[in-house]
Amino acid sequence: MEDVKSKLTFYVTFMVSFTLCISVLAMVTAFVLGLWAKEVDNAEIFKLISPAFQTIIGGFIGLLAGVKLSHDDDHINHCSKGDKNDE
Repeated sequence: MEDVKSKLTFYVTFMVSFTLCISVLAMVTAFVLGLWAKEVDNAEIFKLISPAFQTIIGGFIGLLAGVKLSHDDDHINHCSKGDKNDE
């Protein structure tokens, strides 16, 4: 069961990282294309894309951190009060 959970955690982390890379590349491409497009005002492009860029980066980093922290959480030995086997 431990091996299945670690594989699943790896695949989820890999998919999230891959999606983050694709999103960042798409947004950087939009930034670069917006810089050289004559019919587009650069201030407007950056005003529209910057909050989305920050939200996507923050969301994915939070998701990656949550996946990694929750995976390591199972290794903690939880004990309850009044358990007679702990003595």
